[in-house]
Amino acid sequence: MSSQPDADVPPQAGEERHKANREGVAWVLADMLLVAGGMTALVKAQGLVYPAFQLVFIRAMIGLVFILPLIWRHRHHIRHTKHPWQNVSRVSCNAIALTTQFMAYTLLPLAVVNALSFSRPLITMAMAVAFLGETVSRLRWVGAVFAFAGVLVMMAPGGVEWNFGLLAVFGTVVFGSLAIIQTRALRDENTTVMMVFYTVGLAVITAGPAIFVWQPVKAFDWIPLLGIGLLAQAGQYCFLRAYRLADASVLAPIGYLSIIVTTAAGYIFFGEVPDIRIVIGAAVVLAALQTTAYLERRNSRRKG
Repeated sequence: MSSQPDADVPPQAGEERHKANREGVAWVLADMLLVAGGMTALVKAQGLVYPAFQLVFIRAMIGLVFILPLIWRHRHHIRHTKHPWQNVSRVSCNAIALTTQFMAYTLLPLAVVNALSFSRPLITMAMAVAFLGETVSRLRWVGAVFAFAGVLVMMAPGGVEWNFGLLAVFGTVVFGSLAIIQTRALRDENTTVMMVFYTVGLAVITAGPAIFVWQPVKAFDWIPLLGIGLLAQAGQYCFLRAYRLADASVLAPIGYLSIIVTTAAGYIFFGEVPDIRIVIGAAVVLAALQTTAYLERRNSRRKG
C-alpha cells in the first residue's frame, strides 16, 4: 500500500483498523477449521451411510432451530419481502449446490473437491458478465485463463478419478455461482430476509427428496449428524463476524488456505494422499487468482 493514503489516517484509527483485521483473520480461520476441517469430514463419513439429501435436510433443520428467534424479531421484514420469487430461485440453486457438494465429499478425496471448487470464481465472473452486465478487465480474463489451465491439469487422466463425483463438483460450482449472481442482484433485499429464506428454503426444498430416500438413523449417528448442523451454523457465524470486522481484501486470500485444512482432514481421518497433479493444478489456480488480485490492487492504487 502506498504511503500517501496512510498519511491521511490518524494513527489511532490505523491501529484500530489493523486490530480489526487481525480479529477478522482469526474469525475466518476459525470458520475454516470448523467447516473445512470438521464439517466436511463428518459429511464424508456420514455420506457413506446416509443420502446427501437427508444430510442437507438435517443440516437445514438444525439451522432453522437456531434462527427461530431471528425470524420472530424480523417478522415485519419477512412479511414485506421485496423479491420473494428471486429469493426462491436463489435458494433453489443453493440447495442443489450444497447437495451436490455433499455428494462430492463422499465420492472424491476432500482435497480434490476443495481444489476443483476454486474454479467457482471463474464461473461467477463469466456469469456476472452475461447476466449482470458487469465489466471484467483484460487482466482478470488473463488470470482466468491461467486458472482454468490449473483446473485442466487436475482433470487430466491420472489426476482425478473420473466418476459421478466430478459431475457433482460441476453441479456445485455452476449452481453455487448462480446463487452468488442472484445474491448480487438482490442488493436491495434485507440481509435477515435473505438468511431466513436460505435456511427455511433449504429445509423445504430438500424435505421431499430427503423423505423419499430417508434411511433410518441409528441413535449413535445422531451425534455426528447434529455435529454437521452445529459446525455449519458456527462456521457461518464466524464467517459473518470476520467480514463484519475486517476488509474483504484482507480475508479473501486467507480463504485459499482451506486447501491445506481439507487435505490435512482427508489424510488424518481417511488416509487420503492427493496426487501430485492435484497439488500442481491447485497451485496453478491459486497462483493465478492471487497474482491477478495483487496486480489489480496495484493498478487501482496507481490510478488513485
